[in-house]
Amino acid sequence: MFDGRDPIYLQIADQIRRDVLAGSLPEGTQVMSTTQYATTFRINPATAAKAFSLLVEDGVLFKQRGVGMFVADGAADRLRAGSRADFFADELRPVLDRAALLGISADEIQRYVAEALAGDAPTTSQEAQS
Repeated sequence: MFDGRDPIYLQIADQIRRDVLAGSLPEGTQVMSTTQYATTFRINPATAAKAFSLLVEDGVLFKQRGVGMFVADGAADRLRAGSRADFFADELRPVLDRAALLGISADEIQRYVAEALAGDAPTTSQEAQS
């Protein structure tokens, strides 16, 4: 599970964020304890605690004293709002910049995206010209 270059606590936090966004950890759901994480993934409990602390600071999790950690109300919406801005700046902007270098028009991009979102096999301008 932990094979990236990022520190393990960040990988844990990112995985929990993805699970919240995907709906596999809905609001109000209890998450594994730091001890359970440590045992399951053979990591130091302090590493899991650091991830949870980060998620509490971000409003994704909240601690219920004596019971455990839970997904906070509105966590998915907060994550989605923050992730949208990051997506446009970090992922889509470079793609659009590359498309401009390749001479791909806005119309071509819009048509391709619309077809892909509709579940159709998108066609490129080169395929359409063949």
